[in-house]
Amino acid sequence: MTIEDRAVLVTGANRGIGQALVEEALRRGAKRVYAGTRQPLVHSDARVTPLTLDVTDAEQTQAAVERVESLDILINNAGLALYDDLSDRVALEQHLAVNLFGTYGVTQAFLPLLTRSRGAIVNALSVAAFAPLPIIPAYSISKAAAFSLTQSLRALLAGRGVSVHGVLTGPVDTDMSRGLDVPKASPESVARAIFDGVENGEEEIFPDPMSQSMAEAWRGGAAKALERQNAALLEAAPVTA
Repeated sequence: MTIEDRAVLVTGANRGIGQALVEEALRRGAKRVYAGTRQPLVHSDARVTPLTLDVTDAEQTQAAVERVESLDILINNAGLALYDDLSDRVALEQHLAVNLFGTYGVTQAFLPLLTRSRGAIVNALSVAAFAPLPIIPAYSISKAAAFSLTQSLRALLAGRGVSVHGVLTGPVDTDMSRGLDVPKASPESVARAIFDGVENGEEEIFPDPMSQSMAEAWRGGAAKALERQNAALLEAAPVTA
């Protein structure tokens, strides 16, 4: 899957990694970039089509689908990260609404277009999906759930020719991680690595130095082997409606 001459949709495209993904897609020659944001967006490049898209709003999602003529790559980048201590159920529900159900809802809505193009789904996850970050546990829980969603979609959609990629990021220099006093990768370098991973067909993309230190262990580990083993069960006995 190359980016040149493809149609790409990025949610959460107004800042941080999302904004960098829009610019990187343009740099790589995308023919159309749909930029999904909750607030109106203006872009100087005529190839960019802004979409009003709150991923928790089913009506906005459907309206966005109706404006997209064709789609090759969907990047579920929109996310929420709030500090909490799991004492408030509402905080957990907020994270799940955006990071899990938002990703699920947008994916399902655009799946017919992606099936038609035999395209790719890219879900922005986090190394917190592997091990929770105690200062943002609700975020960590939602990303772990979104990682499982990503793995499930990968197995279920393989027969339709749709590839599914999970991006396991470490700390990135964005507003979301402003409170973390640790080394951070730039959004631009992460965006480049994400598209490199998609073009190389990597199921899990580790786009920064911190996450890259885990890549070899993950790809050769028992959990990844079990994922493949379980996916083979689906191929042997497909689920019927």
